[in-house]
Amino acid sequence: MMTDTHQQITPYLDQIIQGDCIEILKTLPEKSVDLIFADPPYNLQLQQELWRPNMTRVNGVDDPWDKFDSLKAYDEFSATWLQACRRVLKDTGTIWVIGSYHNIFRIGAIMQDLGYWFLNDIVWIKTNPMPNFRGVRFANAHETLLWASKFKGAKYTFNHHAMKGLNGEKQMRSDWVIPICSGAERIKVAGKKAHSTQKPEALLYRVLLAASNPGDVVLDPFFGSGTTGAVAKKLHRHWIGIEREGKYIEIAQARMAAITPESFSQEVFDVRDKKRLAPRVAFSQLLEAGYLQPGQQVYFRGRKTESAHVKPDGKIRLKDGFEGSIHQCGSHLMGGSPCNGWQQWYYEENGDLRPVDVLRERYRRHCLEQRTEDQ
Repeated sequence: MMTDTHQQITPYLDQIIQGDCIEILKTLPEKSVDLIFADPPYNLQLQQELWRPNMTRVNGVDDPWDKFDSLKAYDEFSATWLQACRRVLKDTGTIWVIGSYHNIFRIGAIMQDLGYWFLNDIVWIKTNPMPNFRGVRFANAHETLLWASKFKGAKYTFNHHAMKGLNGEKQMRSDWVIPICSGAERIKVAGKKAHSTQKPEALLYRVLLAASNPGDVVLDPFFGSGTTGAVAKKLHRHWIGIEREGKYIEIAQARMAAITPESFSQEVFDVRDKKRLAPRVAFSQLLEAGYLQPGQQVYFRGRKTESAHVKPDGKIRLKDGFEGSIHQCGSHLMGGSPCNGWQQWYYEENGDLRPVDVLRERYRRHCLEQRTEDQ
């Protein structure tokens, strides 16, 4: 059943809307968007043309949309569009803003003033950055992405296990080494770059996979050549693009029309941790259902040298007298470090030691079978 918000946002889905992003954002339903990726003007403040040593001109960012009369004017613009984005963002949604040293610190301060809560800053390290041809500064080899929830304490999407999958089953770090957009991926018109700040799809792929799920609504208020929409479409997310420049809209529309996403079921594209989605089970429920017995011994990390007794109320008691949940007792034995007791405590069955998580899954399957029979 669709909610009123879903019905209100439906006409905007999978569309490029032409116009000023601030004015367009005012027309979108409140709390209707799951993820925002914003690649705003950087206000680079270029003072002169750039030339390579071979006397060829560097095609830098000198577009009119990147120029502001003053830092105050840029700050006012930034505060206005960020506030408009916050209105349409769901309480469970997050926003990503990318920038360089020219603007990201100013934007970060404004975001905090508006109530956004930072989750991470990501450093996009470019494997093939443009050199500093004049040799007066370091080569600028990175950009920064700010990732924030709508407010402190908000629940939000983070597909932790999917990110580990992209990183050799190791926890994904906040430094991302990704090439800049070049070669066949770089869209060109008459031999020249169609958009001066086109981002690589690999960057957006990681952002969207980390912080959204199939069917979610992804908004890009500075749509440009359409990279956000292209990746969203491939990953079975809905997308909304806002763009002022007609020439970019034509490019983005052609790009979107050329994409035919694979038509697998939504489960194929769902990378959420299935264990976190499973019904919650309390340790005490295993006692009530007879999967464990009061007084039974359990063993920390599968070692019989470190055991505890299961109490009738679902707590366990260590040899040193410490009592608590399986998580608290595990943390106690680990010197205060966080502990997932389901995986660290073992029980004995037919002479073998197995994690108590095995019993939890067994209990879940039993409950599911019962519900199926009742239906």
